Amino acid sequence: MNSMRILGIDYGDSRVGLAITDALGITAQGLETISNKDNDKSVLKKLEEILVDYDVDTIVVGMPINMDGQKTERAEITEKFIHKLKCKFNNVKIETIDERLTTVAAHKTMNYLNINKYDKKNIVDTISAVYILETYMNKLKNET
Repeated sequence: MNSMRILGIDYGDSRVGLAITDALGITAQGLETISNKDNDKSVLKKLEEILVDYDVDTIVVGMPINMDGQKTERAEITEKFIHKLKCKFNNVKIETIDERLTTVAAHKTMNYLNINKYDKKNIVDTISAVYILETYMNKLKNET
């Protein structure tokens, strides 16, 4: 029985949203948002704890690409972060997913759930991470 989990990451300048699959790999749930202030060190440290606690074997990172398909400056920063992930967690599979629509979807969901604007900033990254993870899980389903 393979109970390895997948971790979804919405990597942002000041906050990093995290989502994780359940033990059976059926649902994605928001985990937490880490504040990112010291060039990824605290983020990588926190991820290390999560990978151990949850037995994660795959990390999916949302890759911000413009609607016209151009790479953004954010995408380059995200690629640097992914490089750090690959160096630090070289036994974990690291995937990227196009996240162009996830932030939009996350905001729609929050409007639908009627979340007030103060909570929004704290929750949007986590919801985006859930979308990134779900997008990846759907892709896996369609490939099998």
